[in-house]
Amino acid sequence: MTVKERYKRVLEIFEATMPVAETELNYENPYQLLVAVILSAQCTDKRVNMITPALFEAFPTVEDMAKATAEDIFPYIRSVSYPNNKSKSLAGMARMLVEEYGGEVPSDIDSLMALPGVGRKTANVILAVVYNRAAMAVDTHVFRVSERIGLTTGSKTPLTTEKTLMRHIPAEIVPKAHHWLILHGRYICKARRPECMECPLTQVCRYYTSNQKKQ
Repeated sequence: MTVKERYKRVLEIFEATMPVAETELNYENPYQLLVAVILSAQCTDKRVNMITPALFEAFPTVEDMAKATAEDIFPYIRSVSYPNNKSKSLAGMARMLVEEYGGEVPSDIDSLMALPGVGRKTANVILAVVYNRAAMAVDTHVFRVSERIGLTTGSKTPLTTEKTLMRHIPAEIVPKAHHWLILHGRYICKARRPECMECPLTQVCRYYTSNQKKQ
């Protein structure tokens, strides 16, 4: 199977088996999504969704959060990973949005990555989800699944994976493909033990095929 054929079949199967694929973070506007994505770094979406209602009630707008200190924010996010660092990032991010972008979440990757707490992955999530741009956010799920299935080969960094996926996936479905890979990794192609018997991709999966040959 050629690389082109593998991509074509994987995308077709995802489309057939997961017609609706979107973020599992709860949010109502770009500001809330940006906060949630920053909080989700090395933390589950489930945990983030548990704490954001109270956080957004306390700081309903970016202007409200911009007036807050890290110490004001910390009690609301103490149960996520790295709450001290994330409190500082949220306070700094909100201030920068208000002072430099009029309270609006920017729509280009360089401006997004200039915000405290925003790396390339977070910026790409915002571009894909909020602005429906062809941006591939590579988290641990996307990185692992892409390599296991065979969409990438020997990729060492998230950026390498991102560039490879962007080269082969049609731009118009990149935002959706990003969620296909995340959700597949979260619920089927798990890190410690992939649920191959539940997987619709076995016929095109490099990992499954190689394991079958060993048996």
